[in-house]
Amino acid sequence: MKKTAWFLFAFLCLGFGLYPLLYFILDEKFGLLNTKPLELLSDLVWRTAFYIHIILGGLALLVGWPQFNKKWRIKRLDIHRLLGKIYVTSVFASSLAGIFIGFQATGGLISKAGFISLGIIWFFSTLQAFLWIKKKDIIRHEKFMIFSYAACFAAVTLRLWLPLLIIYFEGEFIPAYRIVSWLCWVPNLIVAWVLVKRMPSSGY
Repeated sequence: MKKTAWFLFAFLCLGFGLYPLLYFILDEKFGLLNTKPLELLSDLVWRTAFYIHIILGGLALLVGWPQFNKKWRIKRLDIHRLLGKIYVTSVFASSLAGIFIGFQATGGLISKAGFISLGIIWFFSTLQAFLWIKKKDIIRHEKFMIFSYAACFAAVTLRLWLPLLIIYFEGEFIPAYRIVSWLCWVPNLIVAWVLVKRMPSSGY
């Protein structure tokens, strides 16, 4: 059961980590860009922030998941540190870009608050993880990294929940998007909190 869950987790992270490539392969107004007005799409600053967000967010999703394999992490500490640096750098840029584009989120105040909150939590949980490892506090580093990746995994859960919500609302995108702006990350953080509570308070 654990192996099945692990392979499913890895498959989702890899699949959705590569998802941003579709924005370059398919027509430009693909996916969520279909919901944006032409005035916003023609804004160079917004477009730059959008692509920074999805590309580096996808990269963070791709390099983050192997870090949860403890045996591999201990055995290949050099790669763990390299991927960690890539992850943290990607998150800092992607989360800040996400906060910026969150102010223009489709669906009004509810959607904006949901995505901006996600960006803030993602940034600061990652910052805390980075600061704790600099102090060589591995346990606190691991705990905050769990919260960080739970926020990162919102890229996956958003795309799993959104089609179901659109079906539930009989094709209406706006109410589905307002709900998913919170549903994509709040349950993830609850799961992260449960996992963190089970971890030891000290030791490795």
